[in-house]
Amino acid sequence: MQRNSETTQAEKMANNLRFQVVEEAFKKKALDVEAPSERPSEYFGKYVFNRQKMYKYLPKDIYDKMIDVMDNGARLDRSIADAVAAGMKQWAQEMGVTHYTHWFQPLTEGTAEKHDAFVEHDGKGGMIEKFSGKLLVQQEPDASSFPNGGIRNTFEARGYSAWDPTSPVFIIDDTLCIPTIFIAYTGEALDYKAPLLRALQAVGKAARDVCQYFYNDVTKVQVNLGWEQEYFLVDEGLYSARPDLLMTGRTLMGHESAKNQQMDDHYFGTIPDRVQAFMKDLEIQALELAIPVKTRHNEVAPNQFELAPIFEECNLAVDHNMLLMSLMKKVARNHGFRVLLHEKPFDGINGSGKHNNWSLSADNGVLLHAPGKTPEENLRFVVFIVETLMAVHRHNGLLKASIMSATNAHRLGGNEAPPAIISSFLGTQLTELLDHIEQSDKNELFTLKGKQGMEIDIPQIPDLIVDNTDRNRTSPFAFTGNRFEFRAPGSSVNCASAMIALNAAMAEALCSFKERVDARISKGENKLSAILEVLKDDIKTCKPIRFDGNGYSDEWVKEAARRGLDVEKSCPVIFEHYLDETSVKMFESTKVMNRKELEARNEVKWEMYVKTVQIEARVLGDLAMNHIIPVSTHYQSQLIKNVQGMKDVFAPERAERLSARNMKLIEEIAERTEKIEQLVEELTEARRVANRIECIHERAIAYHDTVCPHMEAIRKEIDKLEMIVEDGLWTLPKYRELLFIR
Repeated sequence: MQRNSETTQAEKMANNLRFQVVEEAFKKKALDVEAPSERPSEYFGKYVFNRQKMYKYLPKDIYDKMIDVMDNGARLDRSIADAVAAGMKQWAQEMGVTHYTHWFQPLTEGTAEKHDAFVEHDGKGGMIEKFSGKLLVQQEPDASSFPNGGIRNTFEARGYSAWDPTSPVFIIDDTLCIPTIFIAYTGEALDYKAPLLRALQAVGKAARDVCQYFYNDVTKVQVNLGWEQEYFLVDEGLYSARPDLLMTGRTLMGHESAKNQQMDDHYFGTIPDRVQAFMKDLEIQALELAIPVKTRHNEVAPNQFELAPIFEECNLAVDHNMLLMSLMKKVARNHGFRVLLHEKPFDGINGSGKHNNWSLSADNGVLLHAPGKTPEENLRFVVFIVETLMAVHRHNGLLKASIMSATNAHRLGGNEAPPAIISSFLGTQLTELLDHIEQSDKNELFTLKGKQGMEIDIPQIPDLIVDNTDRNRTSPFAFTGNRFEFRAPGSSVNCASAMIALNAAMAEALCSFKERVDARISKGENKLSAILEVLKDDIKTCKPIRFDGNGYSDEWVKEAARRGLDVEKSCPVIFEHYLDETSVKMFESTKVMNRKELEARNEVKWEMYVKTVQIEARVLGDLAMNHIIPVSTHYQSQLIKNVQGMKDVFAPERAERLSARNMKLIEEIAERTEKIEQLVEELTEARRVANRIECIHERAIAYHDTVCPHMEAIRKEIDKLEMIVEDGLWTLPKYRELLFIR
C-alpha cells in the first residue's frame, strides 16, 4: 500500500523534532563533562593492577617472581597463583568489584568475556567471597560457539582461556578483567593473542641474536607498536534511522553530498564542542585504564577523527587498542553519538585505517631501526632495515592477506588509503645508501647524514629540523625515520593479525641472515666482510619491494606485477596466501602457528567474508524493496496526478509543454525502479546459488564475483533516485545530514 504524502511528511517532521530534542539534551550533558581534579599522571592506571599496586598488595617474594615473569619471560609458577589472586581480589574489592572475567580475543575481531562472581558456598548455608589462583590462571569458556574453522565440532565444546601475566589486569565497572589467551581442548590457538605472543617471542630471540654482532650487552629485544585509530562519529538519532548503518556499519546507498571533503577544511580543523567533550571523556577513561592516549585531531573527511597513543610493547598495545575500541562505543553513546569503525562507512570520501607504527628496541636503549652515531651502529641500522624489507618482500602476499577483509577491501586504494599492493617507501637518502652498498666492490663501513636544518626567511621563526625521509601517503609500508608505518590495516580489525604475520616474517628473515653470516664466518671470513656480503645479496633480492612513487597510478599496478608482487584484488583469493607453502613453512619454523591452525583460520576468514557480504546483501535488498521503491513510486504517483491535473486545467499543447519535465521524471523513476526490482531478484538468486556451494572457499569467491557486483549496481540506481525523489518523501537521512555534526 502506498503511503499518503502528508502522513510521510508528518512522520519525517516528527522524527526531526524528536531528534532535535534528544540532540539538545545530549549537547547539554556532553558539555558538562568535568575532568578529575588530579593531573593525568596522578589518575593514570587508576583501574589497572599495575606494578605499583602489585608491590602494595603482593608479598615481596611473590612480587619479585611476577616481575621476573613479566620482564624476563620466566615461566609462571602456579605455586604463586593463590598469593597473586588474593592480592588482586583485595585490591578489586576495595575498588567495588564483585565479578571477574577472562578477557580474550577470539577470531571475531572483537573481545569476549564470561563474568563470574567472587562467591562460593561456605558450607554452612551461606556464601563467602573467594577467588583462587586456579580461577585466575585458567577458565573454561565454550570453544565450539566461537569461530574455529572446524578445529572443534559443536558437540566438542571444551576450550581453555589462560592468564597472560604480561598484560595487566584491569577493572571495567564492577568486573575484574584478566587478559588471557584462548585455546582449544586439543591445544590449537583459537584467538589472536596466543600466536601474537609466539611471534613476539620468535622475533625477539632472532633480533637479539643478530644484535650480538654489534653489542655485547643486549639480552632482550622488544617489539614496539604505536597504532593510530581513525573513526567516524554520527548522531545517534540519524544512525538509528539508517538500517544499513545499524546492521552493517556502513551506508549501502547514499548519493554524495554537494560538500564533503573537497575543501580540505575539516583536516586538523577546530574540533566541534560536542566532539571535544566526547574526546575529553574518552581520554579520561582511557588514561584511568592506563591506555596512554596522546594525540587527537580532525581527520580529512567530515565527521572523521583520529586518536593515537604513545608507543608501547606490542602485546600490550594490541590489548589497549581492543579495549579502547570497546570504550569508544560506550562513551560515544553517552554523548549522543555512534562510533563508526567500519573502514568505509561513506562512499566517495576517506575511509578509516589503523596505521601500525612498528619498530624493534634492545634493552640497552638502542632503537634498532634508527640510525646510530658511529659507522658500526649505522651498519646495524642498515641490517635491520634490509632484513625488514626481506621479510616484506618474501611475504608481501601474506601481509596483504593479514590486513584484508570484506570491509577493508572497500577502503584500500582510494581517497588517501594505500593501494592493495604491498610495497615499501624508504626515502631518497636511504634508497641512495642501499644502492651504494649494493654497487660497492669494497667491504667498508659508511656514514649517514643526520637531520638537516632548514632556514626560514622569517626572522621570528626558528630553523626547522628536517627528517631524513619525506612521507608517502600511498605507501602501505613506509619508513618514517626510526620505524616502519604499516598503513594498510583497517580501522575495525584486531591489529594483532598484521603483527603476527609481520613479526613472524621478520623472525624468519633475521634467522636466515644470521645463518648465512655465521656460515661465512665459519669458513674464515671476517665478521665485517661476512655481514656486508650477505647484506649486498639481500639488498639485491628485496629490491622489487622498494617503491617511492605514486601507488595510485595504473603504471604501478603493471610494474608491481612485473616485479612479482601480489596485485590480486579479490579478498577471498588473497586469503589463500596463508596456505602458501612459503607461509606455512615460515609460521611453522618460527613456531607461531602450525598448518592445522592456518587452515582453520582461513576457514574462518572465508566464512566471515561470506557472512559479512550476505548480511549486506539482505539489508540492501530489504531497503530497496521496502523503502526505496515504495517512496519512489509514491512520488511518481504524485507526478502522474500533476500531469493529469495539467490536462484538466490547460489547453492540450500547453499542458504537454508544462508537464514535459514531470513526464521525463515519471519515465526515469519507472525505469530505475524496474531495474532495481530486477537486480534485487538477481541478487537474491546469486545468493541462493552461492549458498548451495559446499566448499566455503569457493562460496566466498562466488559471493565476491557474483553477489557484490549486483549490490554495486543496485546502489547506483538508488543513488540516482535519491536525486530525483522529493526530499520530504525520502525516508533515510542523506549524506549531507549524516556527515556534518550540528
